[in-house]
Amino acid sequence: MTESNPPFVHETALVEDGAVLGDGTKVWMNAQVRSGAHVGEGCNIGKNVFVDAGVSIGSRVKIQNNVSVYAGVTIEDAVFVGPSAVFTNDMYPRATNDDWEITPTLIKEGSSIGANATIVCGNTIGRFAMVGAGSVVTRDIRDHELVVGNPARFMAWVDESGRITSRDESAPPD
Repeated sequence: MTESNPPFVHETALVEDGAVLGDGTKVWMNAQVRSGAHVGEGCNIGKNVFVDAGVSIGSRVKIQNNVSVYAGVTIEDAVFVGPSAVFTNDMYPRATNDDWEITPTLIKEGSSIGANATIVCGNTIGRFAMVGAGSVVTRDIRDHELVVGNPARFMAWVDESGRITSRDESAPPD
């Protein structure tokens, strides 16, 4: 018989009916998880985090305080998202737009998004990639690529633990 490890939801958090939280996931103060969102096992959803309807978050994901994850975003397993990062979902934002379409974004396994980073929709962050704090991602980021700045640009290649392996952009890791 396996032990149950139910999700923890702080008394001030709002997890709407129809949202799915995996075993051992924690949702902290004033966070909101909308109906239709799916959060995997063993995640940590920090204070004031907004997870929109239709968002998919894998297992063992850590989303720190004040992050906004809008509809159309998929975050795979073991991703770290630093405080106040934002994931957009609209390429042509307007106050009113009758033909508005969500532009999907994919954050792949093991990647790390720094504090205050902005991930412009329609891009993919590769496996074990790192986005530096304050960066603005306007293009796909390759597996194991470390990017910084606005717009985010190549800085180095990193291993699965985030350590720099090379600064030669022409020599991506195997």
